[in-house]
Amino acid sequence: MNVPLLDLKRQYQTIKDEINAAIGEVVESQGFKLGPRVAAFEQEIASYCGTKRAVGVASGTDAILLALMAAGVGRDDEVITTPYTFFATAGAVTRVGARPVFVDIDPRTYNIDPSKIEDAITERTKAIMPVHLYGQCADMDPILEIAERRGVPVVEDAAQAIGSEYRGRRAGSMGLLGCFSFFPSKNLGGYGDGGMITTDSDELADLLVSLREHGQTETYHHWTIGTNSRLDALQAAVLSVKLRHLDGWSDGRAANADYYDSRFEGTGVAAPHREEWNRHIYNQYIVRVPERDELLSYLRESGIGCAIYYPKPLHLQECFKTLGYSKGDMPESERASAETISIPIFSLLSDEEKTHVADKVLGFVKG
Repeated sequence: MNVPLLDLKRQYQTIKDEINAAIGEVVESQGFKLGPRVAAFEQEIASYCGTKRAVGVASGTDAILLALMAAGVGRDDEVITTPYTFFATAGAVTRVGARPVFVDIDPRTYNIDPSKIEDAITERTKAIMPVHLYGQCADMDPILEIAERRGVPVVEDAAQAIGSEYRGRRAGSMGLLGCFSFFPSKNLGGYGDGGMITTDSDELADLLVSLREHGQTETYHHWTIGTNSRLDALQAAVLSVKLRHLDGWSDGRAANADYYDSRFEGTGVAAPHREEWNRHIYNQYIVRVPERDELLSYLRESGIGCAIYYPKPLHLQECFKTLGYSKGDMPESERASAETISIPIFSLLSDEEKTHVADKVLGFVKG
């Protein structure tokens, strides 16, 4: 039996009429950039995340980049973040001229370890950027306490975590700014790239609206230098439809995770750890085994979709060599990169498929 890591065609079939109608309305209007559909979707996301404002941009990467710009991060500043994440987290830091300062992860949740943050703060620190990895929020209370005491803003990289909760608060609502991605594989995925920035600050939201259109407040009048990063109306229309189904899909993922958890308990397979106070949306379901690469090959040969996130942590990437990090500096991130693998978790997995995946993983471990 072949089981895909993700099957968006199945999802489309369940909402086909809604999606096609929404796309058709945009095409009929011939209004493709920003406009009322984007504005309406921004309001929907702000309401969903529990923030005052939301600003649509062209991608999750741009969401991080523009959020850092709005927070005043620039040349020779430092931003504290995790090395165990997608490249855009630290890439955006360098693009604004700042330096990423890496802090190792909690080996259970794979999120940044709050106990290691304060020692990394210097007079150049201009932001702390936790990543809510794989759909579970980082341990935010101690991070926010450190940030407030040291006078440093928190920018949440919530690209994988829309709808996740930390002690009753939604991802993207706890820091100064929250950054989301609508890449197609996300729980809320578009039909192309798209992103969103959430905030409770009208001042920052208005700044972001300007920055996403080359720093203009009126056409051809530029008070600062921004970039071209507008959310398409087509993407907003698709995402608005999908948002109505998001919680059901995320609950389906959580139910699938519960099944896997029960199958893997007491075996040689380390299932994801979920903090009891968190709502985990399982953008990915990550298992951990010492023989990860062998498991990857075995599952692929068995027709089961799987992937490695992330095989080389950022502090060891060639492009960050000048930062001065070496192998062994972030031991938990390095171990996670060597031992973790993602298996199918999307909400429309059949019971037969889930059973087959779990059987294959356990068969490899026991064999």
